Amino acid sequence: MFQGGGGPLPPSSAGSGVKDSDVQWIVRQLNGRPIVLVGLMGSGKTTVGRRLAAALKLPFWDADREIEAAAGMSISDIFALHGEDAFRDGERKVIARLMTNGCGVLATGGGAYMNDETRALINERAVCVWLKAEFTVLMERVRRNTNRPLLRNKDPEAVMRKLMNERYPVYAEADVTVQTSQASHDSAVRAVLNALKAYFSDKNHDAPDS
Repeated sequence: MFQGGGGPLPPSSAGSGVKDSDVQWIVRQLNGRPIVLVGLMGSGKTTVGRRLAAALKLPFWDADREIEAAAGMSISDIFALHGEDAFRDGERKVIARLMTNGCGVLATGGGAYMNDETRALINERAVCVWLKAEFTVLMERVRRNTNRPLLRNKDPEAVMRKLMNERYPVYAEADVTVQTSQASHDSAVRAVLNALKAYFSDKNHDAPDS
C-alpha cells in the first residue's frame, strides 16, 4: 500500500493542475483498468472522483447514482423499503457491471469495499485508492447532508466511530492511501495524482521527468 501526500505537481499550461505528460503516463500505467475510490461517507469520493476524472481526461461513474438509476428510487428509499441487505446485493451487481467499462474513475459507497466479492474484484481488476479522513472532518461533512441512512440514529457520532473501527482495517487493503483533510478538493485531487504517480513509479521504475 502506498501512502500519498498533497505536494503539488507541476501545473500544465492548460491549468489542469498536472502536466500533460504526467496525465498521459498515469493513464498508460492503468492499462485499461479503472481507478476505484473507497472510503467512508464524507471522505469526498464523488467530488474528488469527478475532478480526478476530469484531470485524467477519463469518464467518471458514481456507484450510488447508478444504483438509484437501476432501482428507480433513492438509496434512502431502498433502505427503508427493502433493507440494507437488498441494497448491498444491488450495489454488488452494479459495481461488477461498472467494472467492465474499462479505464475511468469509479466512486463507490462507503460499504461497497466491505463485501468480499466486490473487494476481490476491485483488487484484481482496478487500482484502488482509499480516501482516508479523520473523524472530525467526516462528521463536519456528513452533517451537511441528511441523506445518510446509516447515520439516522440518536448518536450518529457513535455510528461513525463504529464504522471507522470496522472499515478502516479493510480499506487499508487499497493499493494507495491518500489522507484528506479540510483542504480544498482540488488539493485532494493533486494528492491522489501524486500518490498514483509514486505508486506506479515504485512498481515500474519509469516515471516521467518532473
